[in-house]
Formats: sequence, C-alpha cells, structure tokens
Amino acid sequence: MASQFFLLYNNSHKVSFDEQHREGFQLGGQRPVAVLIDGHNLIGQMPSVSLDDPDDEEVLVRLLRTYRARSGKAVTVIFDPGSGSALTERYQSGGVQVVFAASGSTADDVIVRRVQKSRNRQAILVVTSDRALADRVRRLGARVQDARDFGAGLKQPAGERLPEDPPAWKERPLPPEEVKAWLAMFESDDDDTD
Repeated sequence: MASQFFLLYNNSHKVSFDEQHREGFQLGGQRPVAVLIDGHNLIGQMPSVSLDDPDDEEVLVRLLRTYRARSGKAVTVIFDPGSGSALTERYQSGGVQVVFAASGSTADDVIVRRVQKSRNRQAILVVTSDRALADRVRRLGARVQDARDFGAGLKQPAGERLPEDPPAWKERPLPPEEVKAWLAMFESDDDDTD
C-alpha cells in the first residue's frame, strides 16, 4: 500500500497528495481548467526542442498530449503563422487543440481574444515568457505561468516513449462534457484565425 501524504491549509482543509497531484490543486485559488500555450515561445524556452527543427511544432504537440493525458486539463497550443510546418491551421491531437494564427495575426492576438471571450477568465492559465503578453492577459484576469517553468514539467520521463500521432481517421470526437466546457469558456472562436 502506497504512503499517503496530506497538506493542510487555512487550518481547516486537508487534501491528500494524490488528490493534489491528480486534481491540479493550487493553494490560494481556483485551479485552471484550460491552458493556452504560446507555442513558439514555449519551444524557445525548452532545451529539448529547437525552433530550427522543421518538426518543432509536432514535437511540442506530442509532449503536450502526454501532459494533457496526465493533467486532464483542456490544452490549446497557439502558434504564429508562417511556421513552414505541414500542419494545418487548426486540428485536434490526443485532446490537444492546435491552432495556427492566420496570416497578419499573431499567436499573442489569438490568445488575448480567447481570454477576452472567456466567461471564466480566472480558470485560464496562459503559458508564455513574453512579458507583454503576460501583462495583457493578467490584466484581463487570466493566470500566467512562465514558459521555462512549464516546459521543465514537460520533460519526457526516462524510458518513456512519446505517443505517436494516431491516423486522422482514428481521432475521436471530444467527449460531450469537454465540448460543453469549451463552449462555456469561449463564446465563438470562429474569428481566431482571421
């Protein structure tokens, strides 16, 4: 039987370590349920992925799929346009939504629009090391995590292989509860890539 550790906060609430880890518990506030990632900014902060690699976006998406599977959080990674990648403008991969900003727009613009549209901005965590973007989304009410710190948690455990992308025909639609959560957070994101 595994040891169980407990955290006590506010002298009243006891939470097991396993619950903390599984639920993404954070002292002092509501836990984020949606993670918006400044994709190329995160890649630039990770020593294991290079912006010079033509497959850098695909490598990051695979790491994020593992994070998504472990955390259960809604994850969206937004990339600037013109990456040279063969990836399409928007797709789903293992529960991770991948968006490329339209020409003439930036990932920062898309992230800010998504935060602005959210009905529950405090439940959004934006991952970026871009100070200007971080300041903008903080003023809107979202939380921010430094990309370097977030990237450190994405390191692949020793001996563990990254999941391979399934063929497109094997992609499954989002579960209804996840669709409802996204719809509740964002009114309409049809203009995000415009």
